[in-house]
Amino acid sequence: MARLAFQARSPINAGLSVTRQWFTSLGIWGVGAGTAALLLLSVTPLVKREFLVKVPVLGSYYEDKTPACDKPF
Repeated sequence: MARLAFQARSPINAGLSVTRQWFTSLGIWGVGAGTAALLLLSVTPLVKREFLVKVPVLGSYYEDKTPACDKPF
């Protein structure tokens, strides 16, 4: 049967290891939440005009090409 040999770790290294795992997880969740928020808010004019039009690759897709005479306001 194999013996278990525990290696001593300093509290700082143990803390950094746990912190790195939490930051990785929180970063992934944050990117997912931000993407979901942009997807859900992409139909609002404010988000389109102020954010999505300024994105280099996607800007032309979100540009409003409706003529001024067809806009009610």
